[in-house]
Amino acid sequence: MSAVINMVAKELHMNPGELLNESVRSYLEKKLSVIDAEIFLIVKKYGIKDVFELDAKVKKGFIHEKDAYDDYFTLDNLESERKTIKNILEKL
Repeated sequence: MSAVINMVAKELHMNPGELLNESVRSYLEKKLSVIDAEIFLIVKKYGIKDVFELDAKVKKGFIHEKDAYDDYFTLDNLESERKTIKNILEKL
């Protein structure tokens, strides 16, 4: 463990491993919150639930592909990252 973790753990009367685990969980939960907010903005913009629905609306012509191109890939990446973080949090 790093000297910083040991110092903080000592000051907070915690086990360094416990401090590290709680810190990682807190970081991931905060990151997940930011991702959820970014996803919310995109899905609200197009009135969709997920990237698959966005794709379907583009294919049906309800949304122009050039208008949604960047948002499509951003949403796809955000959903993938959200899934990864949720899987990690389940294991902690």
